[in-house]
Amino acid sequence: MASYKDTLLEFPCEFPLKIMGKAEDTLAQVVLEIVTLHAPDFDGATMEMRASSGGNYVSLTCTVIARSKPQLDALYTDLSGHPLIKVVL
Repeated sequence: MASYKDTLLEFPCEFPLKIMGKAEDTLAQVVLEIVTLHAPDFDGATMEMRASSGGNYVSLTCTVIARSKPQLDALYTDLSGHPLIKVVL
């Protein structure tokens, strides 16, 4: 079993997430719902959004207060599993 002591992060810490997906009207709301599920103190007003040059994709940046590796793992799993979301960094 992997040890959670093998991380370079010291919790709690600010942790930026970059989420990219299709430019759909509901993408930002979906991302907000998933992020606040795992980081309830996240302020959606701080989410940054940029459209691609062609306008087909959107990049969202959310900076959360990460409290543990399992929290980040669950957040990544839920975000990357949504059909509107193409990439999570």
